[in-house]
Amino acid sequence: MTSNLDPKDWAAFRSQAHNLLDRCITQIAEAQQHPWQSPPEDAAERYAIGRHQSEGNELSARIDEDVLPYHGGNTHPRFWGWVQGTGLASDLIAGMVGATINTNGGGRNHGANEMERAVIDWTRVKMGFPEGASGIMVAGTSQATVIALQCARLRAQGTVRSEGTQAGFTCYAADGVHNATRKAIELLGIGHNALRLIPSSDGQMGASALREQIRKDRANGLCPMAIVGTAGSVDLGGFDDLNALADIASEENVWLHVDGAFGAWTRIADAPWRSLSDGIERADSIALDFHKWMYVNYDCGLALIRDEAEHRAAFAARPAYLQGADQGLAGGDPWFCDYGIDLSRGNRALKVWCALEMFGEEAFSEAITRNCELARLMGQEVISRGMALLSPVTSNICVFSADPDQTPEAQSALNSKIALDLQLSGEAVFSTTDVNGITCLRAAIVNHRSTKEDVIAALDAVVQAKGSTG
Repeated sequence: MTSNLDPKDWAAFRSQAHNLLDRCITQIAEAQQHPWQSPPEDAAERYAIGRHQSEGNELSARIDEDVLPYHGGNTHPRFWGWVQGTGLASDLIAGMVGATINTNGGGRNHGANEMERAVIDWTRVKMGFPEGASGIMVAGTSQATVIALQCARLRAQGTVRSEGTQAGFTCYAADGVHNATRKAIELLGIGHNALRLIPSSDGQMGASALREQIRKDRANGLCPMAIVGTAGSVDLGGFDDLNALADIASEENVWLHVDGAFGAWTRIADAPWRSLSDGIERADSIALDFHKWMYVNYDCGLALIRDEAEHRAAFAARPAYLQGADQGLAGGDPWFCDYGIDLSRGNRALKVWCALEMFGEEAFSEAITRNCELARLMGQEVISRGMALLSPVTSNICVFSADPDQTPEAQSALNSKIALDLQLSGEAVFSTTDVNGITCLRAAIVNHRSTKEDVIAALDAVVQAKGSTG
């Protein structure tokens, strides 16, 4: 008897799948011809479950017409809105293989566990962590931050898993820290009032202000739990002085966590950008993403923890139905469910492994370096066109105002309109952010397809949009 959940005709399915694969490869190969476009007004109707049930060729045709055109835009070479990676051709291979073997990577004895360990170990080496350091692949930096700060909380209070949070914990970060840190502190029951936002100076958390805040908190009977350093700030691409933070963390016996969502990958960039993340090797934990500056498909992040024993102690629990064994499928210790939140886990490592094996580490180093070079070029071109940088270009992010001669209010309105106009026209995607009270245009270049010609064309489009608005 044939299952109703298998194709009725495998030969026909094979043909349809081959045709759809060809269509997907064409769209990736011609990414420059497929910018973001607004979904159709009847998108909800098109996607409603059960109203248009299809088989075989009908489903492939619907995907071609209703799904592939309405992507998020980040595959296009002039997409610089927010920090979103582009995806790689190797992800097609990883996706097919992943769907075929349908891995649950929570544990047990199968190849996915060894592949994940290989990816973690490669990253450990790139970040300068010692042999034996631990890690776990997660959805992204937001989840990785929860993992890391749970480890920090357990170090600060060894009974936290059994008794809950008892101490008055405090955490410290620069005033522009990503919202993932606040969410993690809230989820851990510490509360965001315990997050001390330390003023920045020249884009970095102030060391003296940090020391003074820790001193005050200790004097008030509180327990400093973690310092969160930033490698690549979300708005401006800035980097904390991680060596200075590591010195303070060591002196104060406080956990040092680094939000390296994209900026940690400067560790494989060329000079001078590699030095931006100097000191990251001294952290107790790092949160980073492969789906940003390593370009692989969503979602794919990593929590990297210096001390494996602390990592395991923060999460391990083995009820009877998860008992391991010396041999067989229940073997393969350690299990990744002992190092994080999820028992049911897909094989995220497959995307990274395929990418590195297909293209090689040097290709990623070159792409990251080129992104920084393009951001620097964009800054130079902004100035040459009579526009204004609103922050120095430190790494891969360029923020600017199209008409600095106007009032802050008028600049904000103009920059917002230009961003929207260019998105709707498909010419380029900038996001916006606020700097010194001005809403500015922001390019976050984590796009391996971007070229010098794309930068020039996009800024020409900004100037043209500015003129038509004026």
